[in-house]
Amino acid sequence: MARREDGRDWAYRVDPYGFERPEDFDYASYEAFFSRYLVVLTRRAIKWSKLLKGNNSIQKSLKVKRYIRKGIPNEHRALVWMIVSGAQANMEQNPGYYHRLLEGEKNAKLLEAIKTDMNRTFPDNVKFRKTADPCLQHALYNVLVAYGHHNKAVGYCQGMNFIAGYLILITKNEEESFWLLDALIGRILPDYYSPAMLGLKTDQEVLGELVKMKVPAVGELMERHGVMWTLVVSRWFICLFIDILPVETVLRIWDCLFYEGSKIIFRVALTLIKQNQAFILEATNFPDICDKFKQITKGTFVTECHTFMQKIFTDPGSLSMATINKLRETCREKLLSQG
Repeated sequence: MARREDGRDWAYRVDPYGFERPEDFDYASYEAFFSRYLVVLTRRAIKWSKLLKGNNSIQKSLKVKRYIRKGIPNEHRALVWMIVSGAQANMEQNPGYYHRLLEGEKNAKLLEAIKTDMNRTFPDNVKFRKTADPCLQHALYNVLVAYGHHNKAVGYCQGMNFIAGYLILITKNEEESFWLLDALIGRILPDYYSPAMLGLKTDQEVLGELVKMKVPAVGELMERHGVMWTLVVSRWFICLFIDILPVETVLRIWDCLFYEGSKIIFRVALTLIKQNQAFILEATNFPDICDKFKQITKGTFVTECHTFMQKIFTDPGSLSMATINKLRETCREKLLSQG
């Protein structure tokens, strides 16, 4: 096995999901975190095994919501995501549908757009390389092609490749990944990936309004320097924090996203901003602000996923779906009037 000069072997430089760790990866602080987190994972795994008791069904309840907020063990993640998102029910109601989409007539333009993005999807993940066996690019291509023909109004849009890629890494199953992608794009994220991306633009404005309410000093800074929210947070929304936050943290966010819906994205965004308020407020100009927003998604605070997830439910304070929907309505109207 290839070894580096510092004695770390290849397997150690690749995380459990196949992502290569960057050259400047802080192994010491990660190991310190992970040894603590392992205790949490073991405890949660025992509780989840009792909850599922060998059968593949769970009913939505306060207990299940609490369990999900504390993290779904990886061995149960695909199953729980499928059930709580409604993807499992949809898959069972439409047997063979996914394979029929792959066998049917294809739109050449759509195929070309998807092919173009294949090599750009996770170049730092060994499982997506052409040399990998199996190479997950094949599964990714199939899922995106099927989805593009299933939801013609959306077709294919950049960002969907990363989301589908993560789903494949967790489910290790094309058909399940397809139905989870459908749950996210069709129901959980309102109109993020349609050509006009109205839902995405709306939610970025909604975040801006929430910041004005909950972290007013940052809201004021953004306004003073004329920084549009889309410049600093669009990838948070489009990629659902993939390549922004550490993998384990992203998966913990997605656990809640599948159960509680899109307001989780606002909770995460507000927590990142609130926790780093003093740091952001040091910015004195436009590029400086953009740089601060890149910095706040790195470091111990975001790596310590268990503590981070506790914070997203306390730091932003109350955040009801009613508030979000009201803001969505006014922000959407404002965007439409601007044309």
